Formats: sequence, structure tokens, C-alpha cells
Amino acid sequence: MTLSNAIKKSPDIFATFGKRCGSREVIRQFTPNWFAATMGTGILALTLPQMSGIGPLLRPVGEGLWFVTIGLFLLFSALYAARWILYGQEARRIFGHSVASMFIGTIPMGLATIINGCCVFGLSLFGSSIIPAVQALWWVDVVMALACGVGIPYLMFTRHQISLDSMTAVWLLPVVAAEVAGATGGLLVPHLADANAGFVVLITSYVLWAYSVPIALSILAILILRMALHKLPHESMAASCWLALGPVGTGALGMLVMGEDAPAVFAAHGLARIGVIAQGVGVMAGLVLWGLGVWWLVLALLITGRYLRSGIPFNLGWWGYTFPLGVYVAATYRLGLMLHLAVFGYIATVLTLVLAFLWLVVACRTLAGAWKGDLFVSPCIATRM
Repeated sequence: MTLSNAIKKSPDIFATFGKRCGSREVIRQFTPNWFAATMGTGILALTLPQMSGIGPLLRPVGEGLWFVTIGLFLLFSALYAARWILYGQEARRIFGHSVASMFIGTIPMGLATIINGCCVFGLSLFGSSIIPAVQALWWVDVVMALACGVGIPYLMFTRHQISLDSMTAVWLLPVVAAEVAGATGGLLVPHLADANAGFVVLITSYVLWAYSVPIALSILAILILRMALHKLPHESMAASCWLALGPVGTGALGMLVMGEDAPAVFAAHGLARIGVIAQGVGVMAGLVLWGLGVWWLVLALLITGRYLRSGIPFNLGWWGYTFPLGVYVAATYRLGLMLHLAVFGYIATVLTLVLAFLWLVVACRTLAGAWKGDLFVSPCIATRM
């Protein structure tokens, strides 16, 4: 029996999700934006242990959420692979959809949170023997991020029907995946025993940062123009206003962690002066980007307050409230450590509490929507119920 036939004949394990979604329909309607849940859960897992004062007490909670992230990523990967096996023609339509295609970038970003968790939690649980596998997984993430970063914009330029008034911050999703991989590489470098491997990963991480951040900042400039000319997008895209924090926060975090790695890694290759310069540039670039993030954070709060007055319909886009804020929080913690300023730790702790509250709300709404079957909807296909 082929894999396709096995899946088709499998029990209807999703029948309890309501009349709308049997197992076949769940698979048919499954889209990559579900991976945003792994991003939001993963980043909360990574930030909880960093909270000022109570971080060590919350480490077991972070570990638990990391395992949840792994479980979700494996489940979503299986469902999306099954969709391509069973409904390949319909699955391919995502490349022609100007919004749904952007969420392909959530796949490598969700994987990046798992890799980061391996460095934070995995080493203490399983030992350094996992590092070769983590390094290999990081290279897989790099390839996916590079492909998303140029492949989706190419489709925008050649296939998608786009106008300025239809633009939202979801344009950032495929582009930002590369800088997320770069920041992850910076976190991985200190755990690599081979100096040459560490040097290659660090250089690659800088390239990934450059591959992403300037393009993301260009998109943000266009986004400001779009909102000035055409005002705010529809309420269904309300969470997208938070996505701008993603490239700003990840860009800051990436420069900070790579700069922290640079002195030792470059010195081992006879480039000690460059390493010291890279460390200083990393701190200053991280601080500048963090300041830019303050502007976007305040603006996102004001815009969200305006949306709340008219009501915001729930959809999977609500996960956009979590990961961008989470990476900004992670950058804030890192700034506090590198500058030895406790105020950054206090700010990050407050924002972590906000992040935890948002995650709880979105996770509960997602579970309820999944149980009812309301969230299994692919915009790329015409569905008849």
C-alpha cells in the first residue's frame, strides 16, 4: 500500500473537530500559517527563563513549552506533507496567493525556535552530544530561509496581483526568516567545539542578517507610506501591525549575539581586531534597532487600541501578537546583559508578562477554533461544505 493510500484509508481521527472537518478535510485545508503557533510558543519558552528574579523558577515551564513546540512542529509538518501528497494540485495554489504564500516563511522560523531551545534546554537535558544534530538542523533552516527570502518576493514580482492599498506587514514573513536563522546561528556558535565550524557559522549568520534586515527595513518604509495613504488594513489583519517588531527585534538580537561571539571566533583566525570592532558594532546596532522598536511598539499599541473599539475577529493571524514581541523581548534581555543596565531587564520582564498573557489568550482561542474546525480554511481553494 502506498503512503497516499494509507493516509486516505486512515481512521477519521479529527471527526470530533465538528461536522466541518473530518481528517481528510483537515489535511486538505491545512495551511502554513499554523506554524505561527510554533513560533509564538517557542519564543515564550525561550524568554520565560530570562525573567528578572524568577527566571530560574520558570525554566521548567519553558522546557515544557519547548517540548510542546516540538510536538506542534512535527504534527503540522505531517499534516502539511500529507496535504501535498493527497491534494498536490490544490496545495500548489499557495504560490499564486498573495497573502497565504507569505506564511511559508513561518516554517523555517518555527524550526529556528526549536533549534534555539536545543541550545537553551537541550544541552542540559541531553548533553553536548546533540550539537552535531542541532548544527545539521540549523543548516536545513538556513536553506529554507534563503529560499523563502528570495522565492516568495520573486512570485510577488511575477505572479501575484498586488496593489499598494492591499499591502500589509505580512510581506515581512518570508524575508525575516533569514535574519531569524542568523540570530539562531549566533546562539549556536559558542557550543561548537570546532573553531572552523564556528567561524563558518558566524560568517554565514552575518550574511543571513544582511540578506534580510535591509530588505525588511525597506518594506517597513513602504508600509508607513501605505498606512499614511490608505489608512489601517481590515480588522481581520489587525495583528499584522505587530509584525514590524519582528525584523527590528530579531535584527537587534542577531547583531548582539553575533557581536558577542566575534572576539573569540575572529581571534582564533588571526582577526582579533575585527572581532573587537564587530562586538562594538553589534552593541551599537542592537541599541539603535531597539530604539526603533520602541517607536513600532508604541504605534502597535495605539493601533491595536483603535481596532479593539470596533472588534477584532479571531483568526490564526493573532499569533502575530506573540513572536514579534517575543524576539523584541529577547533583544531587550540581551542588551541588559551586555550593557550591564538593569533597566533593560525590568522592561523585558514586564513585556514578558504581556507576552505570556497574549500567548494564553491566543492559544486558548486557537484550541477552541481547532476543536470546532473553524480554523481549517485554506484561502487558496474554493471550499464547498
